[in-house]
This record gives sequence, structure tokens and C-alpha cells, in this order.
Amino acid sequence: MNIRKSTLEDIDPILSMYDHSRSVMRADGNMTQWVGYPQREDILEDIERGVSYIVESGKWKVESTGTFALVPGIEPTYGYIDHGRWIDEQTPYATLHRLAAMPNSCGIADIAFCYAKEHFSHLRVDTHHDNRPMRHILEKQGFVYCGIIYMPDGAPRDAYEWWRYDEVPTDLKEYAESVILPQHEHYDAAHRPNHIRRVIARAICIGERLKVKGETAVACNNSHLIYAAAAMHDIGICEGREVHHLASGRIIRADQNLRRWFTEEEIEMIAQAAEDHRASATTKPRSLLGCIISEADRDIEPETIVRRTVEYGLSHYPELDLEGHWQRTLDHLHEKYAEGGYLKLWMDDSPNAAPLAELRALIKNERRLREMFLEIMGR
Repeated sequence: MNIRKSTLEDIDPILSMYDHSRSVMRADGNMTQWVGYPQREDILEDIERGVSYIVESGKWKVESTGTFALVPGIEPTYGYIDHGRWIDEQTPYATLHRLAAMPNSCGIADIAFCYAKEHFSHLRVDTHHDNRPMRHILEKQGFVYCGIIYMPDGAPRDAYEWWRYDEVPTDLKEYAESVILPQHEHYDAAHRPNHIRRVIARAICIGERLKVKGETAVACNNSHLIYAAAAMHDIGICEGREVHHLASGRIIRADQNLRRWFTEEEIEMIAQAAEDHRASATTKPRSLLGCIISEADRDIEPETIVRRTVEYGLSHYPELDLEGHWQRTLDHLHEKYAEGGYLKLWMDDSPNAAPLAELRALIKNERRLREMFLEIMGR
């Protein structure tokens, strides 16, 4: 395979790739993505900006088999994100758009993402919710779901983000992706692999900000220590939510694989961070690493918190009627998140301070909270 910049001579082949990819979407039940788009003018603009690429294959007869746009800089539609938030708002990024392929071509998406990852350490992507194959590819490629962004016409798109984590050993990342994260595939929605990836990303971002502020603790200056602690903080969920933090610590201490990268002292730090991360903890984590993992695990986004609370009630208390679920939702939100609730933020200048204040304002606005609850319940 070879990747090169597109030229004007590639416009018709690219249009053919878009037609084929559009037909694949329709066959998969995705009836609304790429309706009347992309057009010839979109391709021409990408070529003129130098952001359109062609994937070529063949040793003796070279043929164009795929295309994508890789655009560095701010994407205007990413300025507002709903039902979530971007994890890294400060680091420059590139956006991958308009990925398509010719019939009978294989692996074009993986090739495009690998190319993008080689050239940029921070990527963002959006895709239609009905585009199940692309959402699967994004998760396989290590992208983190962040929320919903909107096209200029108001159409929603699922938004994803990725980082390279240059300082983390490749074999440690491979161990996490192949051994640790798959264990979370069948847990509840709050502990699936995407949650772990979000905690990893948020924890490393917090560590980087602490470096900028001049913190000198080992946790701030050791990205692979943060990475491992974030990747394994919920590994004990298999033994139940109530004791998962303690189980995580025990599993971490017993994991002989970790000794490939960490000393016994560092493994103890990772284990203690897992034991101390739980939101219901009444005492501050024993180390800065524990504080980082605790903050990263909070991931407070008001609408998401409310939705998860309602969905947990529907799953675990099916016997409740509408008003019963409403009261359970209120009780949980007040017990955990309201002023005086048990959730604590353990760091000065916490990245969760602003969203927690927003959530507390929502809890006080019971009329708006009720409306949101009814929307989630489909009423």
C-alpha cells in the first residue's frame, strides 16, 4: 500500500469510492449518512487545501483503492459537544474525514488511521450513529467516545478522540488493550472498555497539566505509571461493585506481568490508587497518583450522570413504577452529587469542579431535572 496526496485526476475515482461506500452504508441500514454529500466541490476543496489522500495498492498495476481527508487545526463543528465533553481541550489535533474505499478493497480504514496516527499525536473523528462498522473500527483503533457534535444542518454525529501516549511503552499498551480492557466487555455500561479508555486519557491529561504547574511527584513525571493505574483501576469489578476497588488492588499486586515494567514499590502505588479511587471514599487517596485516578474516574457530565442513574434504576429495580424511579433518581443524585453529597474532589483546581457545579445546579432545578428524567424514560 502507498499513501499520497490526491490530485485533480483523482476526483472521479474518489467520487466512485464515495458511491460505493454510500451503497455499503445503505445495505447496512444506514439510510441517512452521506445523502447528497460529499460532492465534487468538497473533493476539490480538500485537494486545494492539501488534506485529501489516496491509498494505492498493487505491485505491478497500481490502483487507487481508498481515500480520506486528514485536516489539521480546529474543526468548527467540534466547538460544542453535547451529552459529554472533549477530554483534551488544549492540545492541537487533526480530524479524519470522508473515509471511503473501492469495492473489494480491505483494510483501508485501518491503513488511514495508522497513517494519521504516525503524523499526529492527537486525533478527533465523528461518525453517524448508524454507521456501526465505523464505530467498531474506532473502538478497535483505541478512540474514546466523547459525546455528540452537530453538523451545520443540525444533524448529530458521535464524536471520538485519540492520543498517542508517546511515553508509554508499546508493549504495556498492547497488554492493556489485549488483556485488561477485554475483561470489561460484559460489565455494566459504566465500566465498559470505553470508560477505561476515558479514564486513561483524562488521567494522563491531568498528569500533563500538573507537570506544567511544576509538580515534581513521581506520578506526574511517569506517564506509564498513570497509564497502568488508570487501565487497571476497575479490574476487580468482576467481584462486584461494592468491593471492586479492594479486589482491584489485590489483582494488581498479584499480576506478574506488571513486573516487566514496574518495581514492587510502583506496583504498590498502582494498587493503592485503585483501592482509593472509589467515589464513596471518605478519605483522600494516599498518593498523588491516587488523586489523579480518582479525579479521572469522576468524569462528571451532568446529562450523562442523570441518564446513567435512570438507566441503572431501570436495570436493577424493574419493579418500580414511574414515580418510584423518579424518587430513586432524586435520592441517588442528592446522596452522591448534591452539596453535602459523598462525592469529593481531592485536587486543587480540579477539572471536575466546573461540571460538578453545573450538575449541582441541575439537581436544584427540579423542574428541568424532571423533564430530563421523563425524556430518558420515553414519556
